[in-house]
Amino acid sequence: MTNLDRRAVLGATAGAALGALPFRSARAQANTIKIGVMNDQSGPYRDIGGPNGVIMAQIAAQEFGNGRGFNIEIVGADHQNRPDVGVNIARQWYDQGVDMILDVPTSSVGLAVNSVAREKNKVYINVGAATADLTGPQCSPNTAHWVYDTYMLAKSTGGAMVRAGGDSWFFITADYAFGHALERDTSTFVRANGGRVAGSVRYPFPATSDFSAFLVQAQASRAKVIAFANAGADTINCIKQAAEFGITRRGTKLAALLMFIADVHALGLESAQGLVMTESFYWDMDDRTRAFSRRVQPRLNNRAMPNMVTAGNYSATLHYLKAVAAMGVAASKTSGIEVMNRMKSLPVEDEAFGRGTLRQDGRMMVPSYLWEVKAPSESRGPWDYLKLLQTTSAEDAWRPLAEGGCPFIRT
Repeated sequence: MTNLDRRAVLGATAGAALGALPFRSARAQANTIKIGVMNDQSGPYRDIGGPNGVIMAQIAAQEFGNGRGFNIEIVGADHQNRPDVGVNIARQWYDQGVDMILDVPTSSVGLAVNSVAREKNKVYINVGAATADLTGPQCSPNTAHWVYDTYMLAKSTGGAMVRAGGDSWFFITADYAFGHALERDTSTFVRANGGRVAGSVRYPFPATSDFSAFLVQAQASRAKVIAFANAGADTINCIKQAAEFGITRRGTKLAALLMFIADVHALGLESAQGLVMTESFYWDMDDRTRAFSRRVQPRLNNRAMPNMVTAGNYSATLHYLKAVAAMGVAASKTSGIEVMNRMKSLPVEDEAFGRGTLRQDGRMMVPSYLWEVKAPSESRGPWDYLKLLQTTSAEDAWRPLAEGGCPFIRT
């Protein structure tokens, strides 16, 4: 009842655009829900979602599909972190019968796909892009935003580091929508907690791998905290190069404002120990997350543990399919806004995140967690990397609805 179109995934990964979806009879198409997972399959964010993000959506579809009376098809594509590529894929997918687009890391791409979904009145669930503008000035009745955003990251990680004495900051920022939003939101919390911003520098994304000049500039500012407003391979390179420069030995703290367990795995505990990070999901958080993660891990590339993005793809796919089942396939294909309204009326509940709610502006409301990376001596084995420092409730983790400026919400 569920199939992952491997030709579509591989074809999209190799090139900029997805080829035509497989031909099906009109009757089969009418009874088939198509989900397109669009993400970075080959660039700096590949290990955050990438192929494993597609697999997690497939797992959710397979688990949900049995006995539901309709087919579920998962396709994937590589947007190459380029808004023009993302828009072209989104238009082609929606025009060829894809009912929901999922994931879409890289905020500039996510914002562009957000506009296409509204134009086509289709469903778009963003998981991988961080910009809080998706539930703020750019929010849409067709879009939901799962698991994390720049406001939540800034409040949790930024706020905690200022309270711990890091009251002067210098930002090394990816020069596109995500980096700008993360620097903006973190700066707000730094100043609100009595800190100051000593300076910032923006680097070309995704064309930068040598951060030495930016690290020298950050050191020269004498800021107590050097903050990396980036993610994935960029964050890993920044931390490695900061270690080579001996920056932390001089007492300067590093703030990885968006970091994933896959990044810790790539760095190793010797290099990553002591870093703090915020995630809304950790595989070893409790019995529920451990059971879920151990069940899906054998199917993931490199036997990786799920992170909040890949787990978010699972959660979002399940919740979307629950709304489709409640409405009926035919009705769900008529209006993306009506599907989103049904999703907002249903409680969110799954093995990855437990219980949550989908707010009027599309924000999925779950707690956030502040973690510290363990020292090698503290780890009990593979993937045992984090210890919990702080829990922020769902009500407090996210920007209040009235402060977001969502144009279709009256508060």
